[in-house]
Amino acid sequence: MLYARAKRLFILLAALAAGAQAADPLSTATVDYREVDQTFVADGVVEAVRQSTVSAQISGRVVDVRFDVGDSVRKGEVIVRIDEREVSDALASSQAQIAQAQAALANARAHYQRTVQLFNQGFVSQAALDRALADYRAAQAQLAAAVAVASQAATVKSFAVVTAPYSGVVAARHVEPGETVTPGKPLMTGFDPRDLRVAVEVPQFKLREIRAAGTALVEFPALGERVKAGGFTVLPAADAKAHTTRVRVALPRHVAGAYPGMFARVQFSVGRARKLVVPGPAIVRRTEVTGVYVVSGTGVIQFRQIRVGEPAGEAGVEVLAGLRAGEKVALDPVKAALAIGRGVEQR
Repeated sequence: MLYARAKRLFILLAALAAGAQAADPLSTATVDYREVDQTFVADGVVEAVRQSTVSAQISGRVVDVRFDVGDSVRKGEVIVRIDEREVSDALASSQAQIAQAQAALANARAHYQRTVQLFNQGFVSQAALDRALADYRAAQAQLAAAVAVASQAATVKSFAVVTAPYSGVVAARHVEPGETVTPGKPLMTGFDPRDLRVAVEVPQFKLREIRAAGTALVEFPALGERVKAGGFTVLPAADAKAHTTRVRVALPRHVAGAYPGMFARVQFSVGRARKLVVPGPAIVRRTEVTGVYVVSGTGVIQFRQIRVGEPAGEAGVEVLAGLRAGEKVALDPVKAALAIGRGVEQR
């Protein structure tokens, strides 16, 4: 008994919900001719303007790795530590040599001063004075050399602590604690996510049109986002086999979710043209079929296959066949499909 009542209540609520959905009108847009940008589309990949690989500058065993792939790192933070006992011993030895050179210099200075006094009194020859002066200058040179060696040892010791050259994100980690590294061994690769660009290959015959327009739109299909490019640079080199030239497109701001290697599509403006345009959200792609839900003047909703052309910027997508100017299309294809399934007409 209770089960039957619950079932009837569920059916009633479902009917009320269906009625509410049916009463909810579909948002539509009118297909019309518009003056839009004529574009040239090129596929490319996202690049980091600042991306670098930090490598070891000394030999030793890795004792600490503080960050992993995907971690954010601030400039100056320690990312890797290498065993510094060997270089510390070298620094201590060089400091001992400095103390020895200082003692030798003090002795040579005192000997030279005594020799000068004796020379002035006529007790030693000029040759003895010259030898004392030479020994004094040699002791000065030995002290300078010892100081230079100690400074080099201190610099080498600082290489045992590897820090981040700038703030960014770790893209790759090349070592693990316990590994032995040598100079030149990659430790970590990172990039600055706030400064990205998109690199595309453009046919040489299109460069004049692209330069003349000077504007572009960057689309990230995986993120569902479009941004206006902050300018682009045409590199002064061409691919002799493909007859293309690389163009670097700058992004005006950080795009959340974008990272080096991600696919991006760049729409270069190459002029203006009058085109029949349909809003992008109205388009439905089912495997190889592209279409829209057309809403007639009597409210009947019908799925119609269309053929689309080039993107028309923020206005939408060019329609080559399947629609006429003045027809209305549903901006929410999912809701339109549900309405057809319920047999609801749009009033």
